[in-house]
Amino acid sequence: MRIEQIKRSVLRITMHTYECATLIAAARWVVEGANGELPEEAIKQLREVLQNYDAEYEQSVKKGN
Repeated sequence: MRIEQIKRSVLRITMHTYECATLIAAARWVVEGANGELPEEAIKQLREVLQNYDAEYEQSVKKGN
């Protein structure tokens, strides 16, 4: 994942297709009522996406972007 601040309120986020698919699947699950429990593998994937985002965000802040 890579984050670039284009303007004050505009970000360009480049991510792997699996990261995007993970976010879309989680959003779909929530929108459809979040019935049942999210599978452990999905939770693991979401954690990885969040960790990647947090790490890239920290790098972006350090660079001043």
